[in-house]
Amino acid sequence: MRITDRRFALYLMTPAALFLAVFVAYPLFRLVADSFFRISPVLGGPRDFVGLDNYVRAFASEAFMGAGWRTLAYTLVVVTLEFALGLGMALLFTTLGRKSQVWRTAFLYPLMIAPIVAGLLWKFLMIDNFGLIGTLLHQAGILSDPNQIGWLSNPDIVLFSVAIPDIWLTTSFMCLVLFAGLQNIPGDLIEAARLDGARAPAMLFRIILPLLRPVIAVALVVRGIDAARAFDTILIQTNGGPQSASETMSLLIYRTMIRFGDPGLASAMGTIYLLAMLGIAFFAVATIWRPGKDT
Repeated sequence: MRITDRRFALYLMTPAALFLAVFVAYPLFRLVADSFFRISPVLGGPRDFVGLDNYVRAFASEAFMGAGWRTLAYTLVVVTLEFALGLGMALLFTTLGRKSQVWRTAFLYPLMIAPIVAGLLWKFLMIDNFGLIGTLLHQAGILSDPNQIGWLSNPDIVLFSVAIPDIWLTTSFMCLVLFAGLQNIPGDLIEAARLDGARAPAMLFRIILPLLRPVIAVALVVRGIDAARAFDTILIQTNGGPQSASETMSLLIYRTMIRFGDPGLASAMGTIYLLAMLGIAFFAVATIWRPGKDT
């Protein structure tokens, strides 16, 4: 029996569709559905419909609003620095050409490290009393006391301190994506701009970056979503402290669900969190990539 191309394509897509239905669509449906109920943390306990009460409680919670602003600040810091460093390294590797093969390989090594391992590594580097960074800065004469900067104990800077492992881990990813995009820019166009007397800043902002818009949009959206759901590196370094100064949305939802035993409220927080990330992602694609418009 001969199978048509359309039916054959459907057969090939069926396993992936089933996987997405079981492991993505159903959990999302349960997340949204549970947000309208007050659910007992005890297995088999009562499940009472409360409508939008969980959403009202979420928006009325200072912890939720604070975690939202901290997550936004964390994401902006991480993605901005990663983009700037990644673009700089991608431009450098492109300029060096084949000479950069060894350096590109070495630059990608942090991407292979598990986030939990990176969190432990940087915790020991920045922890008070015996942190290596403070000790080295003290020996170099920059700090009068190794504990002068409380990297993980000062509420004013701890959010930026816990962002360092994330930046160290995934700047190489941003560099890799942008480097791949740079390879698709026609060399004749760059050479023509040079012959016309265009300088490096003009070439970067008027030629290279506009042509990289689709790549930049994808890189920023992927990294933005990944940074916004940061959990393991922060958990292992500070557990959201001190004074909840490094508690992001993922940590708050985890604590609401596991520690405080309120699955309904946690589901409402997760739903709001998901909708916010989807809105930001669509906004980034529409403003940076601007599909359908001339570059």
